[in-house]
Amino acid sequence: MKNLVLTLMLLSTLGLAAEARQLVNLGKRGVALQSYDPVAFFTEHRPVKGDSKYESAYNGAKYWFVSAEHKAMFDQEPSKFEPQFGGYCAYGASQGHAVPVKIEAWQIVNGRLLMQYDLDVRDLFNKNQQGNLKKADDQWLGLVDKLGK
Repeated sequence: MKNLVLTLMLLSTLGLAAEARQLVNLGKRGVALQSYDPVAFFTEHRPVKGDSKYESAYNGAKYWFVSAEHKAMFDQEPSKFEPQFGGYCAYGASQGHAVPVKIEAWQIVNGRLLMQYDLDVRDLFNKNQQGNLKKADDQWLGLVDKLGK
């Protein structure tokens, strides 16, 4: 009986793992953030193109960095630097949509890297920044379930 229970628990865990979906805004080579270095948004306060020789993988995406130092920072704490909402537009996520982004329409809110469709949408998001961020958080898991792979 004990073995049966353990077997059922293992099978149910495997089923959950198989159902785990991800939704990440990736380029053709599987690189997130249009090849921009996620750490640079925090350290240099601007988008900086990464280099494929400094690459890390996290949550179904590849990330490129400008230096070994930035790669090491990311590898130590990737959840701190990865873009929220899979790198899709934060305002779009708040409205229940996975929308592509323009790299210049980025921002850091509450220590989180957010991408936006464009600068006008970023301004719209910022009219109720905390409310829209909460809506995006509330909508995101549903979007992943619906659109994720």
